Amino acid sequence: MQLSKRNFIKAALVSSAFVASSCTSKIFRSHKYYTKNSGESSLSKFNNKKQSTMSFELPALPYARNALAPHISENTLNYHYGKHHQAYVTNLNNLIASTELASKSLEEIIKISAADKTKAGIFNNAAQVWNHTFYWHSMKPNGGGKPSGAVLAKIEADFGSYENFVTEFKQAGATQFGSGWAWLVLEDGKLKVTKTGNAETPLTTSAKPLMTMDVWEHAYYLDFQNARPTYIDTFLNHLVNWDFVAENLK
Repeated sequence: MQLSKRNFIKAALVSSAFVASSCTSKIFRSHKYYTKNSGESSLSKFNNKKQSTMSFELPALPYARNALAPHISENTLNYHYGKHHQAYVTNLNNLIASTELASKSLEEIIKISAADKTKAGIFNNAAQVWNHTFYWHSMKPNGGGKPSGAVLAKIEADFGSYENFVTEFKQAGATQFGSGWAWLVLEDGKLKVTKTGNAETPLTTSAKPLMTMDVWEHAYYLDFQNARPTYIDTFLNHLVNWDFVAENLK
């Protein structure tokens, strides 16, 4: 299903612009959602703010829970998406209830809490809600492999070759100690590979995220056990959604 620019913003639990309004693609900003409190379907405008009477909700996956198999199993999605991602949403709602943040968008909450050490718990849960939604859209069934078109041209221009990009991305994912994320970002007009620990996200920097890979153990342990390098190879060879990267790159 082709996702429109305006619809996904509610499912992604955000209702105002990202760090820059062009920070994410049409694909990431589109989907239908249902609010917990009203129970009514709603399609948001990109710059609408979340109403204070509404709770954030777990956004729908862009594919069925078994769609990434055999690379990422339905069992992993049931726990990673159905348990972990849901827990971040639930925790965030509990933490911001009856506070000044209750009427803010997800990106506003992330930026405000990132700058205030007393709000570390809020930041961790809000950022993990956003990071995970971005991660689901960074993958697709029958994805991966070498991209083409503008994405490949940009990778070759900024990394020297696709193979150099793969080497850097693998290294970022493999050397992120403990939990975290590997990212392909655009910063100052140039593609870069970066990594963040725990819930950290490029949304608190000047970089524009293009795609991400989750390297928390709950992302891969049921399918790959402790073999994180194998998971990284599988992500690059069979899962990356280069269409999502292309939309973000625009």
